[in-house]
Amino acid sequence: MSAGRKLVIVESPAKARTIAGYLGDGFDVEASVGHIRDLPQPSELPAEMKKGPFGKFAVDVDNGFAPYYVVDSDKKKKVTELKRLLKDADELYLATDEDREGEAIAWHLLQELKPKVPVKRMVFHEITREAITRALENTRELDDRLVDAQETRRILDRLYGYEVSPVLWRKVRQGLSAGRVQSVATRLVVERERERMAFRAADYWDLTATFAVADDDEPSFGARLVQLGERRVAAGRDFGDDGVLKGSGASRPVHLDEGAAQAWVSALDGAGYAVRSLETKPYTRRPAAPFTTSTLQQEASRKLRMSSRQTMRTAQTLYENGYITYMRTDSPTLSTQAVDAARRQAAELYGADHVPDAPRVYASKNKGAQEAHEAIRPAGDDFRTPAQVARELSGDQFRLYELIWKRTVASQMADARGSTASVRIAATVPAPALPAGSTAADGPSAGAPTDALFAASGTVITFRGFLAAYEEGRDVDRYASDAEGKAAESAKETRLPQMAEGDPVTESDLTADGHRTSPPPRYTEASLVKALEERGIGRPSTYAATISVIQDRGYVTSRGQALVPSWLAFAVTRLLEENFDRLVDYDFTASMEEDLDAIAAGQKDRVDWLTRFYFGSEAAEGPDGDGLRELVANLGEIDAREVNSIEIGDGITLRVGRYGPYIEESGGEPGPDGNPRRASVPDDLAPDELTAEKARELLETQPEGDLVLGTDPATGTTIVAKNGRYGPYVTELLPEPELDPGLSAAARKRALAAAPKPRTGSLLKSQQLQTITLDEALQLLSLPRVVGTDPESGAEITAQNGRYGPYLKKGTDSRTLPSEEAIFTTTLEEALAIYAQPKRGRGATATPPLRELGEDPTSGKPIVVKDGRFGAYVTDGETNRTLPRDTTPESITREQAVELLAEKRASAPKKKPAARKAAAPRKKAAAKK
Repeated sequence: MSAGRKLVIVESPAKARTIAGYLGDGFDVEASVGHIRDLPQPSELPAEMKKGPFGKFAVDVDNGFAPYYVVDSDKKKKVTELKRLLKDADELYLATDEDREGEAIAWHLLQELKPKVPVKRMVFHEITREAITRALENTRELDDRLVDAQETRRILDRLYGYEVSPVLWRKVRQGLSAGRVQSVATRLVVERERERMAFRAADYWDLTATFAVADDDEPSFGARLVQLGERRVAAGRDFGDDGVLKGSGASRPVHLDEGAAQAWVSALDGAGYAVRSLETKPYTRRPAAPFTTSTLQQEASRKLRMSSRQTMRTAQTLYENGYITYMRTDSPTLSTQAVDAARRQAAELYGADHVPDAPRVYASKNKGAQEAHEAIRPAGDDFRTPAQVARELSGDQFRLYELIWKRTVASQMADARGSTASVRIAATVPAPALPAGSTAADGPSAGAPTDALFAASGTVITFRGFLAAYEEGRDVDRYASDAEGKAAESAKETRLPQMAEGDPVTESDLTADGHRTSPPPRYTEASLVKALEERGIGRPSTYAATISVIQDRGYVTSRGQALVPSWLAFAVTRLLEENFDRLVDYDFTASMEEDLDAIAAGQKDRVDWLTRFYFGSEAAEGPDGDGLRELVANLGEIDAREVNSIEIGDGITLRVGRYGPYIEESGGEPGPDGNPRRASVPDDLAPDELTAEKARELLETQPEGDLVLGTDPATGTTIVAKNGRYGPYVTELLPEPELDPGLSAAARKRALAAAPKPRTGSLLKSQQLQTITLDEALQLLSLPRVVGTDPESGAEITAQNGRYGPYLKKGTDSRTLPSEEAIFTTTLEEALAIYAQPKRGRGATATPPLRELGEDPTSGKPIVVKDGRFGAYVTDGETNRTLPRDTTPESITREQAVELLAEKRASAPKKKPAARKAAAPRKKAAAKK
């Protein structure tokens, strides 16, 4: 190694701080704070390039798909700083994450910094002293194949989004987006909701009883009627989603209704029961593999109720502070050091008998697994227990670390062992006569001797093994009724009494219970991640971002843990299915991911593949079929009204309008204006809940025409509420102006234009047309409300309600108010305080803080975390700094916030450049200016 200074570049400040503590004085460790370059928006290209080959995508599709990169405006100072440090360095270490994105960040740094000193790629999957030392001794060259794969992914997503999204803007709504993975994820959620909408519930009954053996010391047990004669008794999974019982002939189960169930209760009550069969077999259960990115997100959702985004942010913080290994990985394998550490800790905490003789080895089921190459586990060659980190970690960070520790240690522990017993209890009775029309009429004939079999099972764990440390969560069974789900849960570890075939048993509590089949459960974040991974769609490292995008775009909302698609998602999905069916096909999307893996492995050429994808060239490798460009060019005329319409039934259609979904009745009585009756659909009404009956209820309860509220005591005009094109509103009815009959048409038009206009006001989101009062309407009509006068400028400040919500206005300066109520309650002092805050976005002002972190040592003012238009940020009231993507509002510490604000203050005021400095288009071999 050189005796001079060495510059090490990582992505995040937190990572830089941790690594700097291990490297010592001979190293300068700096953070690039993520990517320093990206493809610009075409509108941001220099004027001379907008009409050239880069003008549409910032990618020259006709010349090898060369990208045109620019340094992000907020990274120019950082790049200057890195160049300055590089001048004093004898070596450059690129220590970004060991995955495709990390490799691409390193490549961009190399292209922009243009180092004249030796460059080494330094990789590690955990931030510990041992790992950093090993990484320094085992550097490598930059992997161009990983860079190729990441660039292909970035260009692919740009082409996909920029070609398909404009179709959504024209035919559905402005501002929507389409994406290679997000559109497919949305389709999955929509298809599940379609299944729920088409689902027809079926009612069925069953019989349960409690049985006991003669020995009073043995426990009693519950059992369910499973067979009558030679035929099974129908349970929930025997019905299709259409509510029809499956099977035919002898294979068709007996469908008990209430009458039949009660008849069998009478027939079986007090009958002689005996053990018909008893089967006992060994029970063995293996531990789950250590966490990958996907399984960590799933389990954190199930056990900790953490969203995918929250999980990944928390894991990022744990990784950067040296608590866990790299959190973006497809591989469940553990290093030799990790296996030894887990086995040692399991033996120390649970006993040597809880550790198998040989280490457990786990292999990835995903043939494309390649990122980070080790599972997510506690960092270090010796793990710290949750108790040892309890003083350092709290909240989500502690809970997630504990989950990772438990899973890792359990993965190297012994199997859980025990025995499972299954028993069948039988009684033979004459079949009862059933009520006329019973669904069980095809069962045993009345009076015929019939065997009635009850079944029960129980598991006894004799050696808990890995269960002493950890048990994996499970998703909901889509076919199980509530009762069946509870029965399965209670049967996890239940002991049956000692019995033998032929032993008599006594029956009690024989009851009939009614059930209704449940529709397929909605996806949760955990089950959606699982579905995407099972289909090979996208990469687990991107699932959190994908789910966040479909929520932020309004395609999906959360109801508890469930993901509910909006009607907007239905419209978008239908348009894509009918016009871009290949792009949202599950297998096609998975094959694209496989091709990207092949590019990363050097097995396919990225230019050939992109050529085939975009142009459909038969000579190049890549996806089959027509290219994307031809697909978009040959769409033909899309009927926007048809795309945005969903038939509800009974002559009622839901339409996705510009201002939200509404229902429209065709063929019925028209409204007062002669048009079909319409009613808006409440935001909290899920698609599967909008039945034809519910739609008629909405049509009947929402007012038609004018709803007279009363008379304005100040003007004497009548105040009415209406449903308009842009939503519900209130207005006043003014008398028709009296005009001279002799006026010309032009003069009449001018006179009408000069006549007084009625006051109008849109209802607030918290108000409803059916319940709006006269006082509330007059309050809306009084807007805009004069709050006061700015003492410095003399400008009048008003509070108003606009298309984007409540806001203040002072001249041309608008600021968002925190709530609708604030329109009527904000004082002049409060308004001036809002205007004193830095302006963000659409006049947005500070919302209530998410967290308070203490006093800033520089400004002496309190530091708070707030939620802004572009994400969470920290501020002391004078300086704002957006949180890095790897930091969450829950995880950021006061020290980190102080550092972020100090970095922002140190930045010189930025002026908007005339043209952004751009890096060269990247060719296959190298970048050129």
